[in-house]
Amino acid sequence: MGGILPDLPMAPVPAPDVVPPPGGASKANEPGPGLGRQLLSLALWLLVALLLRWAVIEPRWIPSGSMLPTLQLQDRILVEKVRPKLHRPLKPGSVVVFHPPPALVEAGYDPASALIKRVVAAAGDQVEVRDGLLYRNGQPVPGDWGKEPMEYKLGPLTVPPHNLLVLGDNRNASLDSHLWGPLPEEEVIGTAVWRYWPLRRFGPIRLSPVPGPGIA
Repeated sequence: MGGILPDLPMAPVPAPDVVPPPGGASKANEPGPGLGRQLLSLALWLLVALLLRWAVIEPRWIPSGSMLPTLQLQDRILVEKVRPKLHRPLKPGSVVVFHPPPALVEAGYDPASALIKRVVAAAGDQVEVRDGLLYRNGQPVPGDWGKEPMEYKLGPLTVPPHNLLVLGDNRNASLDSHLWGPLPEEEVIGTAVWRYWPLRRFGPIRLSPVPGPGIA
């Protein structure tokens, strides 16, 4: 590319058949606006993509087994970010992505990192774990999302205002609220709504309890 063409004999330039418009050359010889429009369109699409990622939805991947069996290692998910920005309530059952709470930051976690757990109680709810079961407001959570009895005790405790109680679905192998306490709502990045990879599990992330063993 960029080589020099061989010398060619110069042919005489014929007189033009069309008289150019006053003050310039023929419009046929002017560079068209096509490239500029394409660059502008590309820039606009990039801007829209960045705005969507910042304000609406962003992709994430699952690095640990704390949400088994609902979310598998290396699953790719989409996180919806509008609800927290609008301060909409997050109902129990929602799967949330959040920045580490102060207790984990003090323990050495990067405050810009992200964790994922399930909301099991909202502000004002009373929570207790006993006899392997999760209780909310004095009643066992029907079905729950974990597959195994919980091997620890918790509470009873009341979730403070503007806080959530979050647990991993893999209840006995999750660093969650039963160890570091309630999660301030201000730390929530968004809710996990869709799994897009692997394709065999493509679809919305389950919000209902796990119906039985063998569910991926």
